[in-house]
Amino acid sequence: METIAFFNLKGGVGKTTSAVNIAWHAANEGIPTLLWDLDPQGASSWLLKSKAKTKSEPKRFLSGKSPMGEFVKSTDFTNLDIIPADFSYRHLDQQLTLQSDQGRHNLIGKIIAPFSEKYALIILDCPPSFSELTEQVFDTADSLFVPIIPTHLSLRTFEQTRDYFKEHKLKPKRLHAFFTMVDRRRSLHRIMLAHPPAMLKNGLSTSIPYAAVVERMGDHRAPLPAFDKSSAVSLAYKQLWQDIKATLSEFN
Repeated sequence: METIAFFNLKGGVGKTTSAVNIAWHAANEGIPTLLWDLDPQGASSWLLKSKAKTKSEPKRFLSGKSPMGEFVKSTDFTNLDIIPADFSYRHLDQQLTLQSDQGRHNLIGKIIAPFSEKYALIILDCPPSFSELTEQVFDTADSLFVPIIPTHLSLRTFEQTRDYFKEHKLKPKRLHAFFTMVDRRRSLHRIMLAHPPAMLKNGLSTSIPYAAVVERMGDHRAPLPAFDKSSAVSLAYKQLWQDIKATLSEFN
Protein backbone atom coordinates (compact mmCIF):
# COMPACT_ATOMS: atom_id res chain seq x y z
CA MET A 1 0.00 0.00 0.00
CA GLU A 2 1.18 3.51 -0.85
CA THR A 3 0.05 6.56 1.11
CA ILE A 4 0.26 9.99 -0.48
CA ALA A 5 -0.88 13.40 0.73
CA PHE A 6 -1.82 16.65 -0.95
CA PHE A 7 -0.79 19.62 1.17
CA ASN A 8 -0.16 23.34 1.02
CA LEU A 9 -0.02 25.98 3.72
CA LYS A 10 -1.92 28.28 1.38
CA GLY A 11 -5.55 27.66 0.53
CA GLY A 12 -7.07 28.11 -2.91
CA VAL A 13 -4.20 26.53 -4.84
CA GLY A 14 -6.00 23.46 -6.21
CA LYS A 15 -5.15 21.02 -3.43
CA THR A 16 -8.56 19.40 -3.12
CA THR A 17 -9.20 19.55 -6.86
CA SER A 18 -5.95 17.68 -7.38
CA ALA A 19 -6.64 15.11 -4.67
CA VAL A 20 -10.09 14.28 -6.06
CA ASN A 21 -8.98 14.06 -9.69
CA ILE A 22 -5.90 11.98 -8.92
CA ALA A 23 -8.02 9.65 -6.80
CA TRP A 24 -10.39 9.20 -9.75
CA HIS A 25 -7.56 8.42 -12.17
CA ALA A 26 -6.02 5.87 -9.82
CA ALA A 27 -9.38 4.16 -9.26
CA ASN A 28 -10.11 4.26 -12.98
CA GLU A 29 -6.95 2.20 -13.56
CA GLY A 30 -8.32 -0.47 -11.26
CA ILE A 31 -6.30 0.57 -8.20
CA PRO A 32 -8.40 0.22 -5.01
CA THR A 33 -8.20 3.76 -3.66
CA LEU A 34 -9.28 5.38 -0.40
CA LEU A 35 -9.44 9.16 -0.07
CA TRP A 36 -9.43 10.48 3.49
CA ASP A 37 -10.73 14.04 3.69
CA LEU A 38 -8.89 15.53 6.67
CA ASP A 39 -10.03 19.11 6.09
CA PRO A 40 -13.00 20.20 8.28
CA GLN A 41 -14.29 22.21 5.31
CA GLY A 42 -15.05 18.84 3.73
CA ALA A 43 -14.57 19.97 0.12
CA SER A 44 -13.47 16.54 -1.16
CA SER A 45 -16.41 14.93 0.60
CA TRP A 46 -18.83 17.40 -0.94
CA LEU A 47 -17.42 16.99 -4.45
CA LEU A 48 -17.83 13.22 -4.18
CA LYS A 49 -21.40 13.53 -2.85
CA SER A 50 -20.37 11.98 0.42
CA LYS A 51 -21.48 12.88 3.89
CA ALA A 52 -20.41 11.40 7.19
CA LYS A 53 -22.96 8.93 8.50
CA THR A 54 -22.86 10.56 11.89
CA LYS A 55 -20.80 13.26 13.53
CA SER A 56 -17.30 11.79 13.44
CA GLU A 57 -16.09 12.92 16.87
CA PRO A 58 -12.36 12.37 16.27
CA LYS A 59 -11.77 11.19 19.82
CA ARG A 60 -13.92 8.12 19.06
CA PHE A 61 -11.67 6.72 16.36
CA LEU A 62 -8.43 8.09 17.81
CA SER A 63 -9.11 6.27 21.07
CA GLY A 64 -10.04 3.08 19.24
CA LYS A 65 -13.63 3.12 20.53
CA SER A 66 -14.92 3.17 16.94
CA PRO A 67 -13.17 1.16 14.19
CA MET A 68 -12.11 3.47 11.37
CA GLY A 69 -13.75 1.16 8.86
CA GLU A 70 -17.11 2.34 10.15
CA PHE A 71 -16.45 5.78 8.66
CA VAL A 72 -15.61 4.58 5.13
CA LYS A 73 -18.21 5.25 2.44
CA SER A 74 -18.36 4.19 -1.18
CA THR A 75 -18.59 6.77 -3.96
CA ASP A 76 -20.28 6.71 -7.34
CA PHE A 77 -17.01 5.46 -8.85
CA THR A 78 -15.67 1.90 -8.90
CA ASN A 79 -12.57 1.31 -6.76
CA LEU A 80 -12.90 4.72 -5.04
CA ASP A 81 -14.02 5.00 -1.42
CA ILE A 82 -13.83 7.97 0.93
CA ILE A 83 -13.66 8.77 4.61
CA PRO A 84 -15.70 11.98 4.57
CA ALA A 85 -14.97 14.92 6.81
CA ASP A 86 -17.41 16.88 8.88
CA PHE A 87 -17.10 20.03 10.95
CA SER A 88 -16.04 18.02 14.01
CA TYR A 89 -12.66 17.60 12.28
CA ARG A 90 -11.82 21.08 13.53
CA HIS A 91 -11.11 19.29 16.83
CA LEU A 92 -8.93 16.61 15.23
CA ASP A 93 -5.65 18.37 15.86
CA GLN A 94 -6.55 19.05 19.48
CA GLN A 95 -7.34 15.37 20.02
CA LEU A 96 -4.13 14.26 18.28
CA THR A 97 -2.09 16.57 20.51
CA LEU A 98 -3.82 15.18 23.61
CA GLN A 99 -3.17 11.59 22.54
CA SER A 100 0.46 12.45 21.74
CA ASP A 101 0.92 13.97 25.20
CA GLN A 102 -0.34 10.67 26.60
CA GLY A 103 2.36 8.77 24.72
CA ARG A 104 0.35 7.66 21.70
CA HIS A 105 2.29 8.88 18.67
CA ASN A 106 1.52 8.96 14.94
CA LEU A 107 -2.05 7.78 15.30
CA ILE A 108 -2.79 8.72 11.68
CA GLY A 109 -0.32 6.08 10.50
CA LYS A 110 -1.67 3.49 12.93
CA ILE A 111 -5.25 4.19 11.90
CA ILE A 112 -4.68 3.68 8.18
CA ALA A 113 -2.33 0.68 8.47
CA PRO A 114 -5.16 -1.92 8.52
CA PHE A 115 -6.52 -0.53 5.26
CA SER A 116 -3.60 -2.17 3.44
CA GLU A 117 -5.71 -5.34 3.30
CA LYS A 118 -8.27 -3.63 1.03
CA TYR A 119 -6.63 -0.62 -0.64
CA ALA A 120 -3.47 -0.21 -2.70
CA LEU A 121 -3.51 3.60 -2.49
CA ILE A 122 -4.46 5.95 0.35
CA ILE A 123 -4.79 9.65 -0.49
CA LEU A 124 -4.88 12.23 2.31
CA ASP A 125 -6.44 15.61 1.55
CA CYS A 126 -4.95 17.85 4.25
CA PRO A 127 -6.03 21.16 5.78
CA PRO A 128 -3.81 24.19 5.03
CA SER A 129 -1.83 24.52 8.25
CA PHE A 130 1.18 23.31 10.21
CA SER A 131 -0.06 21.37 13.22
CA GLU A 132 0.16 18.05 15.06
CA LEU A 133 -1.99 16.61 12.28
CA THR A 134 0.44 17.96 9.68
CA GLU A 135 3.40 16.38 11.45
CA GLN A 136 1.67 13.02 11.60
CA VAL A 137 0.69 13.20 7.92
CA PHE A 138 4.30 14.03 7.00
CA ASP A 139 5.46 11.06 9.06
CA THR A 140 2.86 8.73 7.54
CA ALA A 141 2.79 9.60 3.85
CA ASP A 142 5.21 7.89 1.50
CA SER A 143 5.09 11.02 -0.69
CA LEU A 144 3.81 14.55 -0.24
CA PHE A 145 2.53 16.48 -3.27
CA VAL A 146 2.37 20.27 -3.05
CA PRO A 147 0.35 22.25 -5.63
CA ILE A 148 1.81 25.70 -6.27
CA ILE A 149 0.49 28.63 -8.25
CA PRO A 150 3.44 30.20 -10.16
CA THR A 151 3.70 33.24 -7.88
CA HIS A 152 6.25 34.30 -5.29
CA LEU A 153 3.88 34.02 -2.31
CA SER A 154 2.77 30.54 -3.31
CA LEU A 155 6.39 29.54 -3.82
CA ARG A 156 7.21 30.81 -0.34
CA THR A 157 4.74 28.34 1.20
CA PHE A 158 6.59 25.51 -0.54
CA GLU A 159 9.88 26.88 0.80
CA GLN A 160 8.46 26.79 4.33
CA THR A 161 7.36 23.19 3.83
CA ARG A 162 10.75 22.23 2.41
CA ASP A 163 12.49 23.87 5.37
CA TYR A 164 10.27 21.91 7.74
CA PHE A 165 11.37 18.70 6.02
CA LYS A 166 15.02 19.70 6.42
CA GLU A 167 14.60 20.66 10.07
CA HIS A 168 12.96 17.33 10.89
CA LYS A 169 15.34 15.32 8.65
CA LEU A 170 12.58 14.00 6.42
CA LYS A 171 13.53 12.60 3.03
CA PRO A 172 13.47 15.37 0.39
CA LYS A 173 12.66 12.88 -2.39
CA ARG A 174 9.26 12.41 -0.75
CA LEU A 175 8.39 16.06 -1.38
CA HIS A 176 7.12 16.89 -4.86
CA ALA A 177 5.75 20.24 -6.05
CA PHE A 178 3.74 20.88 -9.19
CA PHE A 179 2.30 24.04 -10.72
CA THR A 180 -1.45 24.59 -10.73
CA MET A 181 -3.84 27.27 -12.01
CA VAL A 182 -1.26 28.27 -14.61
CA ASP A 183 -2.30 31.29 -16.66
CA ARG A 184 0.07 31.71 -19.58
CA ARG A 185 -1.24 35.21 -20.20
CA ARG A 186 0.71 36.27 -17.10
CA SER A 187 4.39 36.89 -17.64
CA LEU A 188 5.41 35.66 -14.16
CA HIS A 189 3.64 32.35 -14.78
CA ARG A 190 5.42 31.93 -18.12
CA ILE A 191 8.79 32.78 -16.58
CA MET A 192 8.41 30.32 -13.69
CA LEU A 193 7.34 27.55 -16.03
CA ALA A 194 10.27 28.18 -18.36
CA HIS A 195 12.78 28.57 -15.51
CA PRO A 196 11.57 26.76 -12.37
CA PRO A 197 13.31 27.86 -9.17
CA ALA A 198 16.09 25.56 -7.98
CA MET A 199 14.07 24.55 -4.93
CA LEU A 200 11.66 22.74 -7.27
CA LYS A 201 14.30 20.35 -8.61
CA ASN A 202 12.22 17.35 -7.49
CA GLY A 203 9.04 18.87 -8.91
CA LEU A 204 6.71 17.12 -11.32
CA SER A 205 6.94 18.15 -14.94
CA THR A 206 3.22 18.41 -15.63
CA SER A 207 1.49 21.70 -14.82
CA ILE A 208 -2.24 22.22 -14.45
CA PRO A 209 -3.64 25.14 -16.48
CA TYR A 210 -6.18 27.58 -15.17
CA ALA A 211 -9.57 26.78 -16.69
CA ALA A 212 -13.15 27.68 -15.90
CA VAL A 213 -14.24 24.09 -16.54
CA VAL A 214 -12.75 23.11 -13.16
CA GLU A 215 -15.53 25.09 -11.48
CA ARG A 216 -18.04 22.75 -13.10
CA MET A 217 -16.87 20.05 -10.73
CA GLY A 218 -19.12 21.82 -8.26
CA ASP A 219 -22.05 21.74 -10.68
CA HIS A 220 -21.66 18.01 -11.31
CA ARG A 221 -20.23 17.20 -7.88
CA ALA A 222 -17.84 14.83 -9.58
CA PRO A 223 -14.18 14.60 -10.62
CA LEU A 224 -13.37 16.42 -13.83
CA PRO A 225 -12.83 13.35 -16.07
CA ALA A 226 -16.25 11.99 -15.06
CA PHE A 227 -17.89 14.64 -17.25
CA ASP A 228 -15.02 16.15 -19.29
CA LYS A 229 -12.20 14.07 -20.69
CA SER A 230 -10.98 16.30 -23.51
CA SER A 231 -10.29 19.75 -22.05
CA ALA A 232 -6.68 20.83 -21.55
CA VAL A 233 -6.98 20.75 -17.77
CA SER A 234 -8.56 17.29 -17.78
CA LEU A 235 -5.77 15.94 -19.97
CA ALA A 236 -3.24 17.62 -17.69
CA TYR A 237 -4.60 15.80 -14.64
CA LYS A 238 -4.44 12.54 -16.58
CA GLN A 239 -0.73 13.16 -17.24
CA LEU A 240 -0.16 14.36 -13.67
CA TRP A 241 -1.40 11.00 -12.39
CA GLN A 242 1.16 9.27 -14.59
CA ASP A 243 3.87 11.54 -13.15
CA ILE A 244 2.73 10.79 -9.61
CA LYS A 245 2.47 7.05 -10.25
CA ALA A 246 6.05 7.04 -11.54
CA THR A 247 7.24 8.21 -8.11
CA LEU A 248 5.43 5.41 -6.24
CA SER A 249 7.33 2.15 -5.77
CA GLU A 250 4.12 0.16 -5.32
CA PHE A 251 3.16 0.70 -8.96
CA ASN A 252 6.58 0.41 -10.64
